[in-house]
This record gives sequence, C-alpha cells and structure tokens, in this order.
Amino acid sequence: MYYRFGKAFYFLSVALFIFLLLYFYSAMPEHVGYSFDEGGLSGDRLSKSFFFYGMIGLFIVMNVIVLLPPKLLETGNHKGLSRVFPKGESYRDFFLAWFYSFGGMLNMSLVMLVFYTHAINNQEEIAASQFKLFFYLFPALFVGWVIGLFAILAGKFNQVKNKS
Repeated sequence: MYYRFGKAFYFLSVALFIFLLLYFYSAMPEHVGYSFDEGGLSGDRLSKSFFFYGMIGLFIVMNVIVLLPPKLLETGNHKGLSRVFPKGESYRDFFLAWFYSFGGMLNMSLVMLVFYTHAINNQEEIAASQFKLFFYLFPALFVGWVIGLFAILAGKFNQVKNKS
C-alpha cells in the first residue's frame, strides 16, 4: 500500500522535472550561468543546450540506478531480492516505497537545481538568495531517507532472526 504513494510521488516528480526543465529552457539565455562571482554576477557559463542535455542525462542515469532494485523486485527477475522480500510481506512494501520515494526526492533536488539555475540567470523574477533553505533542506531529507533505509533493513533482519 505504501509503495503506491511512493510511486505516485515519483511519477509526479518526473512530470514536474520534465515540465519545468522545458519551461525554463525556453526562458534561458544562450549561455547559462551556474555560479556567482565576487560581484554577484554569474561568472561561469555553459551553453544552453549543454545544460539541457546534461540535466536530461543526469536525470536518466540517476533514475535508472535508483529504480533498478524495485523493478527487479516487482517483476521477480532477481531471485535473491524476491527471497528476502517475498510477496505479501510488509517489509517488501516498505522497501519499494523507500526506493520510489527516494527517486522522487532525487528528482525534486534536480527540480531545485533547475530553479536555482533559472534564478541565477533571471535575477528580475526570482532572487537566488531565496534558495538558502533548500540547500539545507534537501541534504537533511537525504540523510533522513538513508536512515529510513537502514531502519527498514534492520527491521527485516530482526524479523528473520526471530523466525529462525
């Protein structure tokens, strides 16, 4: 049941990333700045197309890596995962929910990266200083998600230990 919420969050984050990347791509200048110099101006620059294709490549690689274990478990192609997390078990649901929601968190961090790059290049609309909260929020959420994975695995190992 929980993994359905994780899956919904994941697919919404994919749609949001693709929509915002395309929307901000059309509003970006030919050379995209990605950092500030001492004067507060964007110093380092990339071409607009390199930024776009780089973000798409990063998005694809991260999503393939994160979604490989849950897809192998759902389809039953990996016998080891299927033995550890059999169908109908609560920890299987937690494991799948964790991976889908972690993929959604990665996609949301990419959305914030695209927002921040847009803010650097269009100072009239959004100030880049408004993103300070997100630079602390996302790493804290990632730490929480990793701790959650260890909690799920520890619960599963305790369940296996108690059965034997």
